[in-house]
This record gives sequence, structure tokens and C-alpha cells, in this order.
Amino acid sequence: MLSALARRDRIPELMDDPGLDPVAHRHALAALARINGLSRSTAVLWGPIRGLAAKQPDRPLRILDVACGSGDVPVGLALKAERAGLRLEIDACDLSPTAVQAAEEAAQAARIGERIRFFTHDVIRDPLPGGYDVVTCSLFLHHLSEDDAVTVLRRVKDAARAMVLVNDLERSRFNYLAVWLVCHALTRSPVVRFDGPASVRSAFTPDEALALASRAGLSGATVVRRWPCRWLLRGTVR
Repeated sequence: MLSALARRDRIPELMDDPGLDPVAHRHALAALARINGLSRSTAVLWGPIRGLAAKQPDRPLRILDVACGSGDVPVGLALKAERAGLRLEIDACDLSPTAVQAAEEAAQAARIGERIRFFTHDVIRDPLPGGYDVVTCSLFLHHLSEDDAVTVLRRVKDAARAMVLVNDLERSRFNYLAVWLVCHALTRSPVVRFDGPASVRSAFTPDEALALASRAGLSGATVVRRWPCRWLLRGTVR
């Protein structure tokens, strides 16, 4: 199996099944939020956002997080902004009503429910609302076919006025083993234990991500590796 990681092997994930039991779905979302916290998903995005927000102190920076899952990234960004004294207006969307409900509850639990607007949206089918300074997307691209990934990147670009940030897994042998170990050590969720390693097999390499960005019209995008197991694609919108 590890030798097959030289090429992408897109595997349908259990969490993408619309018939997934809501209880199992919520359990998996909670487990992923814990894992994302340990793997610094929010921190990967925070640096560029903080820099841009500091350059325009006269108004809040408007952010849209696409495929927000359980909301750990937008909630984390809102909390970091509060500690840094920076103003953000955050919207976040997901295809799954179960995920959106879990995200709303996470924001309420963090006592910032009024600062983030969550809504359901199918980014493959419909364009995103526009007017955002920054559009982010974390750990979603690997779920998609190449053509759908290009569609998402194009729609993310069209919705952003200044910056696009896409954070995802990198396909490699080391990352496959690391993700397998983490998913089996930190959760008993069978969904996460299957989907985590499958995600790495389905993931894009940095070079492949750059090629997708170019097809989407983000010709000036850059990709840098971020520990652990991640890359961050950054595109400036003009």
C-alpha cells in the first residue's frame, strides 16, 4: 500500500456518505476537532490572516471558511483575533447540516456564537457569496476529484478580494503512517480511523496543488509545507 502513495488513490470517505448516522457523524467531528487542535490547523492559517488584519485597522477583516466541519478553525481564528486585539468578521459554511449544527454549538460553547455566522452551502454546485477579504479552506480538497478541486479553488478565488488560504494534507509514506497512528491512538471512532489514512492516500502533493491552483486561475499561488503532515497554499487575489 505504501508504495502506491507515489500516485493519488482517491478513496471515498465514510464522512462523505449522506446516509452516515448522525451520532457517528458527530462523534467523528468531535474527534477530528481534537486532532486538528493538536496538529495546529488554525495556527497554519493565522499568520497570513494576522498580517493582513494588522494592515487595515480601520475595519474588520472579512473571512469566509469553506467546508468548516465542526467549526474548530473559524472558532480558533476568532479566539486568536480576540487575544491579539484584531477585528475579524467570520462566516463559515459546510454542505452538511450536521456539521453546521455542531459548529454553531462549538461557537456557543466558546462564548463567541454571535461573532460567527454559519450556513449550509454546496460549493461544488453553487458559487460562493463574495466580498470577503480572505477565503480559507482546510482539509477539504483531498475529498474531491481533480476537476471538483479546481472548481472549489476557482470559487474560493472569486469570493476573495485579497487572499486565498488552502490548508490540506500532503500525500507521503511518512504522513500516512503518522496519520494512521494518531487516528488510532486518539479516537475510537471507526469513521476517523478509516477516513484519516484514506485522506492521505487521497491527498495532493504540493506540486499537484500548485497545478490545480494554476488551472483555477491562481497563477501566482505558492505552496509551503507546514508541520505536521500539511501544506498551505496561499494565493493573492488582484
